[in-house]
Amino acid sequence: MTPTAVQGTPQKTSNPLRSQLLFTLYSGLALLVMYTLLRVALLVYNRELIGDTPGAAFVEAFYNGMRFDLRVVVYACAPLLIALLSTRVMLARIWQRTWLTLFASITLFLGLAELDFYKEFHQRLNSLVFQYLQEDQATVMSMLWNGFPVARYLIAWAVITGLLWWMFSRFDRASRAKTPVAAGTARPTVAWYWRFSAFFLCLLIAVIAARGHLRQGPPLRWGDAYTTESMFANQLGLNGTLTLVSAAQATFSAHRDNTWKSTMEDEQARQITRDMLLTPDDQLVDADSAAIRRVYTPPSDKTLPIRNVVVILMESFAGHSVGALGAPGNITPNFDKLSKEGLLFDRFFSNGTHTHQGMFATMACFPNLPSFEYLMRTPEGAHKFSGLPQLLSARGYDNLYVYNGNFQWDNQSGFFSNQGMTNFIGREDFVDPVFMDPTWGVSDQDMFDRGALELKTNYGQKPFYALLQTLSNHTPYALPKDLPVERVMIDGKEDLHRTAMRYSDWALGQFFEKARKEPYFNQTLFVVVGDHGYVAPDQLTDIDLHRFNVPLLLIAPGIQEKFGKVSHTVGTQVDIVPTIMGRLGGDARHQCWGRDLLNLPEGDTGVGVIKPSGGDQTVAIVTADQILVQPKDFEPRMYRYQLGAKPAATRIEGPVDETLKKRLEAFLQTATKSLLDNTAGVVDGMPDKPKP
Repeated sequence: MTPTAVQGTPQKTSNPLRSQLLFTLYSGLALLVMYTLLRVALLVYNRELIGDTPGAAFVEAFYNGMRFDLRVVVYACAPLLIALLSTRVMLARIWQRTWLTLFASITLFLGLAELDFYKEFHQRLNSLVFQYLQEDQATVMSMLWNGFPVARYLIAWAVITGLLWWMFSRFDRASRAKTPVAAGTARPTVAWYWRFSAFFLCLLIAVIAARGHLRQGPPLRWGDAYTTESMFANQLGLNGTLTLVSAAQATFSAHRDNTWKSTMEDEQARQITRDMLLTPDDQLVDADSAAIRRVYTPPSDKTLPIRNVVVILMESFAGHSVGALGAPGNITPNFDKLSKEGLLFDRFFSNGTHTHQGMFATMACFPNLPSFEYLMRTPEGAHKFSGLPQLLSARGYDNLYVYNGNFQWDNQSGFFSNQGMTNFIGREDFVDPVFMDPTWGVSDQDMFDRGALELKTNYGQKPFYALLQTLSNHTPYALPKDLPVERVMIDGKEDLHRTAMRYSDWALGQFFEKARKEPYFNQTLFVVVGDHGYVAPDQLTDIDLHRFNVPLLLIAPGIQEKFGKVSHTVGTQVDIVPTIMGRLGGDARHQCWGRDLLNLPEGDTGVGVIKPSGGDQTVAIVTADQILVQPKDFEPRMYRYQLGAKPAATRIEGPVDETLKKRLEAFLQTATKSLLDNTAGVVDGMPDKPKP
């Protein structure tokens, strides 16, 4: 099959099988080194997260990471192994070098992108990547270009890709160690049995490497990287390419592989959920067709003299940076001042870790569920829920939604219009704003000024509810040049996130200065809440409570006299609507997946179910001082936690609380079934109406 040598001319050749095996070995080792260096870069780039984690944890992380990297190396070298079956294919190296360069370049790009992705989200690449690809690309590109060193990454990517091609070419030449062959003889061929033997031996090695271990059971899974007490070290042990592939499989699965799977009989799950959510002041209705639809009659002595509701959803308003919750640095002086005239919840959590989840949890009182993290954009998002728009529109309330940006983002206008809101003021409705962020929209002071003006102008005979949503505290943190606040400096360098948070806090204070001068102020319940938190160096548990912990502040006439200044009750955003309805009074027919936090049974300290963004099924249930974290396909873990000035978390060894675990599973199972059955908040296709 190989060409013969020209008669009389000295020839040199190499053994194709030996050459192919050497080329594959060199290439595989080089890729393994590249992925290790990317892991080193990720560690150094996020070194502020190291804290007091012992070095042994990172040694363990790199060992775990090598096992995951080997799987990627196997995928990269698979075509080279298949080439062992044919001498002709083994000799055709140009396509092998091209394939290796392309594969290495793509995974290199992902590794570079992951440096800032992890800094922003404390997660390896996941389904958030696909979420942003489905959004308005002009906005996404502007956010990336203005918020991250994109040009620097692209230049580095191009240069290293060129070096990769050169490196694989050198491996090609180095593996072809040539030996003299007598003139007139054919170049050596490799007998089929040697080729097939080598292939099957290499295949066995590749399978073992891809599985990650020799023991029985499933192959290496992401949870196998969680071997230390450090969340950062555990995450470091993963491979971003693999996590992104897994996210793609979950995101684009037509039959929702990632939907929460039932763990008990539906009737048992439904009863546990009812016991968890219903209170003595709830009357269950439509029990045969709806899981938790009830008529809530709050006690008259727990209502407040209010007729209007203003919900203020603060972008990235993390509890760990709020002074009223114990944080140093004077980042939120206006919120801290406001908290002294209202009721502050200091153990409150977002249901998810992205704004869209905070939106539907807060306003539609529906939880963030596995496979439905982007509910407002899915077909199920077109269902009618029983949130604030339905409950207050049925009472004849006017409505208002003021937002810095474009309402097409996350399908906000479509979702909230379908829920019953009609008056939207967004980016395109501002004239001569103080500042226009080229990525997102107007500044927070513009948004609050417009909100104050609209409430003042439209105040009249009808009561109203409003949603005011901030945005300046979001990457790329584009702020007015002449800031009305002092920039936050840490170790001689500006902390853009906390500067933006301080600016948002200032704008919030300006709004309240205007609002308290208007006649509606003393007739209004103001609800100030963060849409989600953001990362901090001290990571609390492997789900990182810092990304969920946000303040909830209620300001209304007489609220401190009835309920005090601070509440330690645990709650999440799905509790906000029932809590609002409890202060307004009167019967409310709803199916909220939360409770009135100011009317819980004696001794009930509250509970919350949370889930991070991303495509995996990791979920958790939080109580007053404990959290049970349930990763998909792994045993749950329990922690004892504390928030405030000295946040901390300690792993609780031994068996987990089975009652708590069952409550978590029942809640998720029942909510998921209700959503899929379109019974989560509707009666015969129409919004729930209050009891006559």
